[in-house]
Amino acid sequence: MPAALSDRYTGCCSCRRHRGASVVTAPDVAAPRTGPSPKPGFRPDIQGLRAIAVMLVVLFHSGVAALSGGYVGVDVFFVISGFLITTHLLETLERDGRISFSSFYAKRARRILPAALLVAALTLVAAWIWMSPLLMRKVVDGAIATALYGPNYFFALQDTDYLAETTPSVYQHYWSLGIEEQFYLFWPALLAVGFWLCRRREQRVMALIAVVTALSFLACVVLMNISQPWAFFSLPTRAWELGAGGLVAFLLRSGARWLHSRFTGLLAWAGLAGLAMVALTFDGATVFPGWVAALPVLATAAMIIGGAAPGPLNATRLLGLAPLQFLGAISYSLYLVHWPLQVIPQAATFSDAPLPLEQRLALGAVAVPLAWLLYRCVERPVIGWRVLRQRRQWLTGLVAAGASFAVVVSSGAVAAVSAQQPLSTDRTAAPATATLDPAGTSFVPANIAPSLDAVAEDNPAVYGTGCHTSTYDSDPAGCRVGDSPEAPLVFLVGDSHAASWFPALETLAKEGRIRLDSNSKSSCLPLDTEQQYLAKEYTSCEQWRDGVLERIDDEQPDLVLLAMYDSPDRLQEEPGTPTHTQWQQGLAATLEQIDGPRVAVMKDVPTQARNPDECLSTHLEEAQACAVPREQAFKESLVEAEDQAIEEAGDEAARVDLTRYFCNAQTCPLVIGNTVVFRDTHHLTETFSRQMAEPLWKEIEPLVG
Repeated sequence: MPAALSDRYTGCCSCRRHRGASVVTAPDVAAPRTGPSPKPGFRPDIQGLRAIAVMLVVLFHSGVAALSGGYVGVDVFFVISGFLITTHLLETLERDGRISFSSFYAKRARRILPAALLVAALTLVAAWIWMSPLLMRKVVDGAIATALYGPNYFFALQDTDYLAETTPSVYQHYWSLGIEEQFYLFWPALLAVGFWLCRRREQRVMALIAVVTALSFLACVVLMNISQPWAFFSLPTRAWELGAGGLVAFLLRSGARWLHSRFTGLLAWAGLAGLAMVALTFDGATVFPGWVAALPVLATAAMIIGGAAPGPLNATRLLGLAPLQFLGAISYSLYLVHWPLQVIPQAATFSDAPLPLEQRLALGAVAVPLAWLLYRCVERPVIGWRVLRQRRQWLTGLVAAGASFAVVVSSGAVAAVSAQQPLSTDRTAAPATATLDPAGTSFVPANIAPSLDAVAEDNPAVYGTGCHTSTYDSDPAGCRVGDSPEAPLVFLVGDSHAASWFPALETLAKEGRIRLDSNSKSSCLPLDTEQQYLAKEYTSCEQWRDGVLERIDDEQPDLVLLAMYDSPDRLQEEPGTPTHTQWQQGLAATLEQIDGPRVAVMKDVPTQARNPDECLSTHLEEAQACAVPREQAFKESLVEAEDQAIEEAGDEAARVDLTRYFCNAQTCPLVIGNTVVFRDTHHLTETFSRQMAEPLWKEIEPLVG
């Protein structure tokens, strides 16, 4: 969250001296700068640039697909913040020869913290009311990290992928505020020491800042190849963006002749075009931040430089339009409130699927009046409180520390209360048995297995043993289970849905009924067609699949069992070819390549509309409210495409359909007997999969006999 969003100045605010304030004084030997100092005053073009930045972020988070790179709005804010704060500090050093750190940090605290901590506290309350108690531990941890001014490192430690997270923290947007708060800790001292060492020669100080900025940029590029979350969230790898704004401040103070040319104003338009290009072409698959982050940073720098040029060629007339000035004024508050408005309603649906576009846009629109209220009632009034401005600066620090402590204490209280919330009823249910057309259990039983707080981690053993291939690996070596030489050899092949069937097949293998060769790879369909992962060509999937098919050809098992997630998003679109046709052709091509062994294609399990643990935790007495209607549980066009491919393959292929063990005529329950069926919206729990060993054997026994 860009802290300098609320600054209504271009660096011209006075830095009053306070008795007892800690200061660093530059030597009195001064070297006058060449050229006139820019006149202090409000710059409407920067206010308009703030508006563009916040609109990019809000519309991106509201699901506007055209602005797939709207997340660079935060980078725009970083450059603006670096420019404003450096201009202010340079003017202070020029005027007073020193920086009053207590005054500086008190002003920063009054501008940043009131709105930020209030929104953090209200977000905590809203999450407690509307979100699942199973998510409150994550919410509380985020709230505490935010109150302690380190949310960026909190998310880095969690290996958070900002652009790919399906269940993001309600405090995730505070990462940028953490960056700026930490930047403010060392930047004033760096400038003050630089002025002292360079005897107030700004050109030399600028060279020092350029070196620091370049080193930060280099660290960002290098760390991207090691750990993207740390490159994204850490101060050393993002400080260069604020440093770039600082270099613009030095440049505009240099008095360079070309800055006064009217043609320099064209830089603002070039920067605006570059920013638009980035927002429209970057997406979640862009390797970011890395070196590509330099594009929005340079575009913003160009807009700030061009906006300071005289004449009609700059973009001030456009950026000074009243709507942009309004949004720019409330941009800090708007940034704060828009994110929880998006995340909490989505989390309340207990699904990883985003809300419909029209609802997300409506929530983005609602954020505007709420931001205006926050701006008028909190952000601006607190800045002018005389009780804080006219007292010693330590009082501001004391109030800020007290407010942060209050958020931490409130978070602890919410955590304690949430931990006491029951995750089941007092009633028990009969142990689950695999039955046709299950009615499902209408409540969450006390003997539920696995418990709701363990459902999400009830994974097949292949994940822990390394038998499941990751998205980045292409090794086709499988894992063998069962050593009975007389038992038929069964190859399991597919994606994570194939891995979901491993517990059932492992049970059969340990009983000596089959020998299992398990081959599964994340997000890799066993279809011979072009596939994608994170919007990029999934080449390792093709390599892995070809390797597995070669092993099948060499070993000639008794049965090849294909299982997959019926998700059209996995396919790389072929222009002119409908998805279901591409699906059918891909399966047909795979079946054709398997020469000799019998092949069985499992019908996919029903897809749920809600995450089971989250929904059930808030519907303990009405578990059926979480069940998906049967007609919504399957992608019928893909099921029919598979059936067609199987039929065309003739006697060499068969269908394994266990739907009646998951669904009755109306619904596909989440709880059968005392067992939770799914660990998320479309993967079986290890517990339920193991219970399906006998029904699965009934289906495949005739095929291996």
